[in-house]
Amino acid sequence: MTIVFTSPIVGGAQTGFTNPGYVVVPDASAPNPRTRQVAVTSLDGTQVGVRTSTVSDPFTASYTPPAAPKGLPMVNSLTGRYPQIPFNVHQFNFRKGVNFAANQSPLGAWAELRIGLPAGAEYDAANVRALASLVEGTIAQFVAGLGDTLVTGIP
Repeated sequence: MTIVFTSPIVGGAQTGFTNPGYVVVPDASAPNPRTRQVAVTSLDGTQVGVRTSTVSDPFTASYTPPAAPKGLPMVNSLTGRYPQIPFNVHQFNFRKGVNFAANQSPLGAWAELRIGLPAGAEYDAANVRALASLVEGTIAQFVAGLGDTLVTGIP
């Protein structure tokens, strides 16, 4: 796998944060052995009120590759068509404990990104990379606005 979480992770711009960054360490409490997970152990920049990861107040990022990567099936020799094409699903999960009221234990907020690639998509590597580029660029473009929207409810 070439997906490696490197520390520190440079955070995206957010209202009220100055140069946010996250120092992470490998987290052995990932949901399964295939999942690579990191926990935020300290913060860079100015992020007043942000807490690092604990058991009851998680701040983690993880990547899970497809369980059993599927290849392109054989073409039907009679029809010349492919049968149903399977998909390989890559999943990114993010968890952050958040408080919902005073004197209450935090609950885990979550975000997930699932990328489904048809088996055989490596044949069209340039367009797979274009998909990744668009996902990354789009998220980077609206990251501050997303934080504002999640807090204010105004899109």
